[in-house]
Amino acid sequence: MTEALLALGGNVGDSRAILDRAVTMLNDGKDIRLTARSADYLTPPWGFKYQAPFVNLCIAVATTLSARDLLARAQTVELKLGRDRAHEKRWGPRTADIDIIAYGDLALDELGLTLPHPRLFERAFVLRPLAEIAPDRVIAGQKVRDALAAVDTAGIKRLPPLPGT
Repeated sequence: MTEALLALGGNVGDSRAILDRAVTMLNDGKDIRLTARSADYLTPPWGFKYQAPFVNLCIAVATTLSARDLLARAQTVELKLGRDRAHEKRWGPRTADIDIIAYGDLALDELGLTLPHPRLFERAFVLRPLAEIAPDRVIAGQKVRDALAAVDTAGIKRLPPLPGT
């Protein structure tokens, strides 16, 4: 089994419910098993500023899938949750976005898949929830907690747990 770290986000529809469903759909208990989940965070939009705020979270999973197969599973879940990559604006509104942040210690740069995620250290909306579940994890030579300390986290708000969770 390999540990993978994933970031999830969305800002269309009931984002918290959609992302909760995404976590459930990803984790089948066979090929992918959830090992940690951050709280949900309300975050300002990144890239394209004139859109609704996002809800973001991170999860850690243990998986038997290859990195490429994990990406395929994540994109299948996105599609089932209403994401239409062919017709969306880059960094624009979306129901669900699932990114692989790290897959074990694998360094990879292939068409459609770069690991660790190439913009990880620029994104407070990923680093904040990631630091909650893996603060001492070293990715590309840098501890997550140290990377978080180097970015602006203004506007990121930890959301209270949903009722019944």
